[in-house]
Amino acid sequence: MELLTDAMRFAIAAHGGVLRKGDGVPAILHAMEAAAVAATLTNDSQVLAAAVLHDTVEDAGVALEDIRARFGVRVAALVGAETEDKMRHLPPGQSWRARKEAAIARLRAAEDPGAAIVTLGDKLSNMRSLYREKARKGAAVWQGFHQTDPEEHHWYYRTIADVASPLAESAAWREYDWLIRQVFEEN
Repeated sequence: MELLTDAMRFAIAAHGGVLRKGDGVPAILHAMEAAAVAATLTNDSQVLAAAVLHDTVEDAGVALEDIRARFGVRVAALVGAETEDKMRHLPPGQSWRARKEAAIARLRAAEDPGAAIVTLGDKLSNMRSLYREKARKGAAVWQGFHQTDPEEHHWYYRTIADVASPLAESAAWREYDWLIRQVFEEN
């Protein structure tokens, strides 16, 4: 577990005191929650390290090459599979759908089953937060996102659930599915 401990220290330093835009929670707590979810699905230290590092490239400005040099090719590949291209040449609202479609395509193309575990850890943590925030703010919760149409979010989270369906027997996937049904009021 030395690899995981090193990844946790690295993620703590990379995220610093940054707060998540949706719920104001320290970004590192989301990373740790994603790793905790992944730990219910595997004890593979490389997958767990990737789960805790999953936002360091996308949100903390760490280069994927630095992840590769420090944590190895597989961890970097798993982080890369979960890293969204922000398409900064476009306004976030305009690039939202394309970014999400690309993320889904990367997950579908991933040959390493660890990619689905890292993604499920991340998205389950996101759905837990969204569930709490929707209970607190109601429909106004969507105004805090670049994409304000809840049906677009519904499409994205449900598609991720479908792609991650090989994990459907796990408690994590079942909780994720339940949260999607609650937040998006599926029948």
